[in-house]
Amino acid sequence: MKEIMIVLPGALVFLLLSCSTLSPADLGELVLDLPRHNSSRYITRLSLPPLYFVRAYASLDDPHVYLVLSDTGSPASKLIGLFTAADYNHVSLAFDPALETLVSYNGGNGVSSPGLNAERLEHLNRKPGASLAVYRLSAAPAQKRALIDRVRAINLEGSSYNLAGLVTKKSKLPNIMFCSQFVYSVLEDVGMGYFAKGRGHVRPTDFINPAWAGRLEFAGEIFLNPPRPVGGNFFPLHP
Repeated sequence: MKEIMIVLPGALVFLLLSCSTLSPADLGELVLDLPRHNSSRYITRLSLPPLYFVRAYASLDDPHVYLVLSDTGSPASKLIGLFTAADYNHVSLAFDPALETLVSYNGGNGVSSPGLNAERLEHLNRKPGASLAVYRLSAAPAQKRALIDRVRAINLEGSSYNLAGLVTKKSKLPNIMFCSQFVYSVLEDVGMGYFAKGRGHVRPTDFINPAWAGRLEFAGEIFLNPPRPVGGNFFPLHP
């Protein structure tokens, strides 16, 4: 079945056309990618294979979940940056310190449908000299299991990436979200939320707001592209 192109609000169309930070190549890539998105129905199901959940449940002995903040350098990331005006425009969730269970809402990298997808570190760092900031949040075994169960439920129910939600701040179905909505919502669902904000207004950098000091622990910074500094904290980290 042919996917229906997302209908962008007029304000977003105007912003795309007038913004000087998006190159013609960026705009072209965004326009070509938009037909893969959908703002009214789920187009992504079972994107996470059984092995993903085997690895996730195997991490229950580690009393943390991991939040990874990044700026991928992709056209979509640049577009999100227009709304966030922040250094990090993407947030992902992982259950193990080696980040082999990294997951978030994204555009599917041109391979998978936009929505809930597993991620690899190298796909999050396309900008030379950019880095990924990794934080960990304490989780009781029952909370961590419930969190994995919640991700598994979304994987079964279906999802879509909510690009239009950057402007409308709304979703027509519960599992139509963008990355920060996803991480915020699943943490809230299992009693691990640590700040209150309207779901449509959550930005990636909200998770590391200084106001939440003491809840998150900085776990490391990952550099995948040159220049790579000497020293610093690099994965794999240990709980």
